Amino acid sequence: MNITGVLLAVAVVGGVGLFIGLFLGIAAIKFKVEVDEKEEAVLAALPGNNCGGCGFPGCSGLAAAISKGEAPVNACPVGGEPVGKVIAGIMGVEAGETTRMTAFVQCQGDCEKTTLDYDYTGIEDCRMLSFVPNGGAKSCNYGCLGFGTCVQVCPFDAIHVVNGVAVVDKEKCKACGKCVDVCPKHLIALIPYDSKYAVACSSKDKGPVTMKDCTVGCIGCQLCKKNCPAQAVEVTDFNATIDYEKCEGCGICVEKCPRKSIVMH
Repeated sequence: MNITGVLLAVAVVGGVGLFIGLFLGIAAIKFKVEVDEKEEAVLAALPGNNCGGCGFPGCSGLAAAISKGEAPVNACPVGGEPVGKVIAGIMGVEAGETTRMTAFVQCQGDCEKTTLDYDYTGIEDCRMLSFVPNGGAKSCNYGCLGFGTCVQVCPFDAIHVVNGVAVVDKEKCKACGKCVDVCPKHLIALIPYDSKYAVACSSKDKGPVTMKDCTVGCIGCQLCKKNCPAQAVEVTDFNATIDYEKCEGCGICVEKCPRKSIVMH
């Protein structure tokens, strides 16, 4: 190979490299995406779990919404009040008060307290049970199916199945709402972390039916409602509910409930 060929090859490679470098440089300038500094700062302040509990597609989606004023600064359920205050400082607004929430399973119908209509053998996914007779083997059509689909979607290891019923660890729960959304029986709810009592039943069957199916099911007797001094308990469709804005935590509803359907939280 002569020196002329070598120099020509070097020139060609160098020229191609120079062209590509110039092309990429111009493209970077022309197609440059402006970065919102506040959005970047908000994203850095968020915990990065990307759980979707805020209602947006991950932390980046929430950060964009907050920076545009389309979401409150305290919208992150995982970060809670501390993160809300940091983001409020970034945005130059007041954080406002937030109520820490936690998931609660409205069912106590474990293997000892409820009856079975049949033995189920099949795919152990609660969502599949809507295709089987009576929506599952348990006699109560409103009870926890116990196959742990909620456990599978929880990103914080805050819910586990104990003796056939899902139970939430309120200290680990970040109220992302994934278990609430995935439960086909709609018996997981978000309630205030500081609430002292909760109704651990979601049955809407009449009293005699519930008494036959579960030993701790609410029968709609209204004793809790009649004895609540704060008028914080209502009974609708044979099932009690607590208004936590009115509840004073006196515990009378727990004492009066003959079925022990209302429990300490």
